[in-house]
Amino acid sequence: LYLLFLVQVHGQGGVKFQNWAKTYGSSPELYFQPTTVEEIREILDMARQRDKRVKVVGGGHSPSDIACTDDFMIQMGKMNRVLKVDKEKQQVTVEGGIFLSDLNVELSKHGLALANLGAVSEVAAAGVIGTGTHNTGIKHGILPTQVVALTLLTASGEILECSESINTDVFQAARLHLGCLGVVLTVTFQCVPQFHLHEVAFPSTLTEVLDHLDDHLKRSQYFRFLWFPHSENVSVIYQDPTNKPPSSSANWLWDYAVGYYLLEFLLWISTFVPSLVCWINRFFFWLLFSSRVENIAISYKIFNYECRFKQHVQDWAIPIEKTKEALLELKAALENNPKMVAHYPVEVRFARGDEIWLSPCFQRDSCYVNIIMYRPYGKNVPRLNYWLTYEGIMKKHGGRPHWAKAHSCTRKDFEKMYPAFPKFCSVREKLDPTGIFLNTYLEKVFY
Repeated sequence: LYLLFLVQVHGQGGVKFQNWAKTYGSSPELYFQPTTVEEIREILDMARQRDKRVKVVGGGHSPSDIACTDDFMIQMGKMNRVLKVDKEKQQVTVEGGIFLSDLNVELSKHGLALANLGAVSEVAAAGVIGTGTHNTGIKHGILPTQVVALTLLTASGEILECSESINTDVFQAARLHLGCLGVVLTVTFQCVPQFHLHEVAFPSTLTEVLDHLDDHLKRSQYFRFLWFPHSENVSVIYQDPTNKPPSSSANWLWDYAVGYYLLEFLLWISTFVPSLVCWINRFFFWLLFSSRVENIAISYKIFNYECRFKQHVQDWAIPIEKTKEALLELKAALENNPKMVAHYPVEVRFARGDEIWLSPCFQRDSCYVNIIMYRPYGKNVPRLNYWLTYEGIMKKHGGRPHWAKAHSCTRKDFEKMYPAFPKFCSVREKLDPTGIFLNTYLEKVFY
């Protein structure tokens, strides 16, 4: 009977899971790719009987161990259908496993789009909201703010419909669920009419941008900027809706041969001569970012860009009024510690405050400061000093870490950072009393 059970839900042994950046991985005892809700129920039953934990994964893009487990892993890739498009309300209901890259194409067939998207679309709908994916735009919230309803399969096998009006508490928790409340079966997104974006990137300085931050925020709907550490150099990026026809000034030679292959090679050399990093940052700014560049395309093609080679990242959200202070402090820290090197870019983005319990933008407009250390040819570059210095500055200014990225916070920190943290915990404990959806990463958050 037990074998029959196994055959029914097809658990695979010997699968090695790795995240996109290959910085974290695990070897689940059994790996499942269910196609129905019934199969997921069976997997949960089996996990309960055998005292195993369950982790649900989508695209595996998170640069942390939030998706790792040595017990049972459910990969939702086969539950990826568009279930309903409501043209009148401009809403779309999808299965949790659909990749946004597929959803973008489907929506455009119906003349619709998501109002905002992160840099990567090879991510599953349920995962995007699970970690609070964001982009930029002070009038736009993080991606979970576009969710108007969802259905959740809980540890006990019950299906909960959640929205602003039904199971409200579970809804506010599940819009940023960390994968610990249950299995998100369907998500309903609020869409907007399809639109094109005009992207303009131009050079500036850190002083100019920080002194005129309000002007930039008013001038462009999706404004962000890239700062090149060890210098004053900044690339300002404006993205705004347009009616102009698509056009591009992209160039394979520059974007790939130089922006990828040459950069990776030089960063690899800099692992032997760290002082080269300052020079590399300046050289690449001059090479690729010192002139004005414009592109026009359908919105999702402008929002998405390639992350190129593997990297370690941290990304914290601070209150927007702390932007200048925090960045100048980071700049000073790098100037005062010549041994500490920082790869370009430090990406600075903005998001509107919201009411989602575990959102880094909970009840405040925020600035996200994203730092990066590449791993040229998979080689690790020393980053501990930089990482701790950055975390210290972010914490000092009331920062909250992006849930998908690596950070060193524990429950004590989260209790301070999130006024609604106890509410989230009580919903989690009610929905998953035995902790079937926990893993090492989540234990640090809740215990």
